[in-house]
Amino acid sequence: MADRGLYPIRLQAYMAKCGVGSRRACEDMIREGHVMVNNKVVREMGVKVGPDDVVQVDTVTIEPADKLYYIALNKPRGYVCTNFDPNEEKYARDLIGIRDNRLLFNVGRLDKDSNGLIIFTNDGDFANRMMHPKYEVEKEYIVKLDRDVSIDDLNRALDGIYIDMPRPYRIKRYDLMPRTRQFVRITLIEGKNREIRKIFSYLGYDVKSLTRIRVGGVELGDLQPGEWRDLRREEVDALLSGRGNTRGGRAHGRRN
Repeated sequence: MADRGLYPIRLQAYMAKCGVGSRRACEDMIREGHVMVNNKVVREMGVKVGPDDVVQVDTVTIEPADKLYYIALNKPRGYVCTNFDPNEEKYARDLIGIRDNRLLFNVGRLDKDSNGLIIFTNDGDFANRMMHPKYEVEKEYIVKLDRDVSIDDLNRALDGIYIDMPRPYRIKRYDLMPRTRQFVRITLIEGKNREIRKIFSYLGYDVKSLTRIRVGGVELGDLQPGEWRDLRREEVDALLSGRGNTRGGRAHGRRN
């Protein structure tokens, strides 16, 4: 039975509670005409729905999820995080063996050629907070390059590099790995699409592998490729409260 105390509620917020995606993603779906309320396509942002309204996304009726999921997956290379692409066959979500995995969506990006930690959920409010730049949730990666990396190049990435958009691509921190400069640990906050790959390509490097090892205070740990686990309650609470970033200290370079 619907909790009538929640209503009326904005359409994008209702969709997020149904596990469709983050509020931002739901707003995009509305604008693009994927959403119907009571058999009428809705494209406006101000629409509110009540407990007796029927909401459909691409003709599929949606309802608020009975249970919220917060799952960490070690995505293998070659899998995509999108939930549907006619040109792809391997979906990361399919690796999560729960009955309701069709309700899950990924929080943030991890491209097909990269591997490592990706968080899945059906909680749109949680996803929205995690992905919003103002909350500064750190994402940490181990990057293998085709040759030793220059400190000057890393400092350029700290300062910000303009490549293909008005805003710069910028890393928050880097750490050199022991015994070799072919590997470097990179920390981002915002995480634009393929940001690390674009930065190093612009600087003249070829990224041989890219593994995400941390999101906020959630670490990849000993999860093997294709394995997943539920986030602990304290991990979820820390991410929501802004206490999720565990690594601090100075960058190796000119920026804190």
